[in-house]
Amino acid sequence: MARVPKCRRKRGLFRSSPRKRNPVPGLWIPAFAGMSAGLIAYRGEAFGYGLRLLELTRRRHLRGQSRSRAKQSMADSPSELTVSLWRGAQEGRYETYKVPSRENQTVLDVVTFVQRHLDPTLAYRFACRVGMCGSCAMTVNGRPRWTCRTHVANVVKGGRLEIGPLANLPVIKDLAADLRPFFEKSQHAKGAFVPSQTRNDNIARVRPDSAARIAADAAIECINFAICYAACDTVRWNSDYLGPAALNRAWTLVNDERDAGNAERLRAVAALGGCHACHSHQSCQELCPQHLNPTASIAGLKRRTMWAYVRAEL
Repeated sequence: MARVPKCRRKRGLFRSSPRKRNPVPGLWIPAFAGMSAGLIAYRGEAFGYGLRLLELTRRRHLRGQSRSRAKQSMADSPSELTVSLWRGAQEGRYETYKVPSRENQTVLDVVTFVQRHLDPTLAYRFACRVGMCGSCAMTVNGRPRWTCRTHVANVVKGGRLEIGPLANLPVIKDLAADLRPFFEKSQHAKGAFVPSQTRNDNIARVRPDSAARIAADAAIECINFAICYAACDTVRWNSDYLGPAALNRAWTLVNDERDAGNAERLRAVAALGGCHACHSHQSCQELCPQHLNPTASIAGLKRRTMWAYVRAEL
């Protein structure tokens, strides 16, 4: 590999030589023309490092205000937290533990501390720890939250925390809820994509500015961690209700022009326990960490099923 010359900084960019004049007006010459492979790789790596540094700086700036509020809250709180954790299965009890209070501490950090240092028999569920999978969802002071992104300083009340499993679901043990009813209702709502073409057909083109695509985009980022299901009052009253997540998924597929299962899907969501059972309390929207609005999706299903009934399609 050719030896990489030293680069010098000019106007915020990495350059190894002065800019060359273009001998032919109107002809575009790439910036890497005439460079060796080693120099191209070096400059690309340096530019990528600069982008990563800018992104890190941006993230630190955005977290500044949140951290300052957390510091003030932690300064006013005691050095020890009183944490009540649900122990047992469906019939269980809350047990109290003393956990050190630390700066930038999340609720998942508190649960992990108890499991590693105080009681290794504690059962709970987590995976990514960065707010991507949703498996660490629990009930914190009466509200369902994903615990890896919930800072103690934002939810602690008088130095106390009460942490339990997700509501509206069976409890396997301690803080681990059984999610089978949640995913089964997604199946009942026909939440699986039904292709209308084969792999031998041309790839379907979906315009990003079409009304159906925009409607699907508003609801497509659900990662199915059941916080909306645990927050839903209708699920608590009506065990047959499909729930916000299952109906939200159905709405995205109803708006997918590539899907061929809408007739059966509309019949499923219009049946007993479907979209018309929703009372529009909007607890799902209020507590969704992804900032989705399942209530709006359910309202769309109500309109779509009504028109299907008028047209004798149901």
